[in-house]
Amino acid sequence: MEQIKDHLDQIATISQSDWEFFISKLQRRVIKKKAIFVKVNEIENHISFIESGVVRLFIPKDNPDKEITFGFSFKDQFVSAYDSFLTQTPSAYQLQALTETTILSITYNDLQDVYKTTQIGNLIGRLTAERLFLLKSKREQNLLNLTAEERYLKLFKERPELLKVIPLKYISSYIGITAQALSRIRKRV
Repeated sequence: MEQIKDHLDQIATISQSDWEFFISKLQRRVIKKKAIFVKVNEIENHISFIESGVVRLFIPKDNPDKEITFGFSFKDQFVSAYDSFLTQTPSAYQLQALTETTILSITYNDLQDVYKTTQIGNLIGRLTAERLFLLKSKREQNLLNLTAEERYLKLFKERPELLKVIPLKYISSYIGITAQALSRIRKRV
């Protein structure tokens, strides 16, 4: 619980009573390596904070080699099929733990209670949503403005630990190229 407290303390000061109410709504879950914990057409009912592990967001295809990886979430970040969570409609993509992953989750209804009951809930919700939007916007801009090689170099400048935990086929999909093209880029650099 200390990790999420430290993370939220960077956003705002939380009173002890608000904090206690908030953590009373959290559930710790351990997701096994490679397990899919949000599936296509399921309604996402949780927003979760990653205590440890790596999560992949992807669009499944009949041929697993054609899956489209469009996001990763890491320790000390929030993860969710957020559009499904907000609208309470079925998800168009899946979430998969790439390593054994420990998360602290809050349900949609419990988060609504936090918003209504605490002084800080709405601020934390808004600031978290803003951070998720900025990550998405940055990714889209990178896809539109950078070459595949520039995207690869930028990704590993910002997150060098990725090579150790994420298979190259997911990385190539994430930066929008084939595994063969990624192999060629890696040989050049």
